[in-house]
Amino acid sequence: MKGQTRKASVLAIGFIVILIAGCGQKKPPSVKQSRAIAAENIELRKQIKRLNQEIESLKEQHKKELKKQETLLTQCEQGKDALKKKARQNIRSQVAPVLDAVINETAKLREENTKLKAQIEQLQKEADK
Repeated sequence: MKGQTRKASVLAIGFIVILIAGCGQKKPPSVKQSRAIAAENIELRKQIKRLNQEIESLKEQHKKELKKQETLLTQCEQGKDALKKKARQNIRSQVAPVLDAVINETAKLREENTKLKAQIEQLQKEADK
């Protein structure tokens, strides 16, 4: 049994040594790899800068378009209000003559009713005599 325990201990220690050796630090990149990584970093920074500039440009463009749309909305609302006012005035100008005619006709009819009532009363008085 002691032999098996020794074998197991040696295997365990060997396994641990292999694991520790495998977990060591990697070799530093070569000069060629370092230059490639540096060139890629520079290109990525340039791309980030271009994209940030494009974002700012789009923000400005959006802001201008929004102001333009707000101006158009204000103009449309003013035009709509002007058309409503004009429509009301047109209705009043078209209704006013008709209303005046109706009022005049009503006044004439009242006057005629008053005359007719007076004639009826006179006829009733003559009939009673």
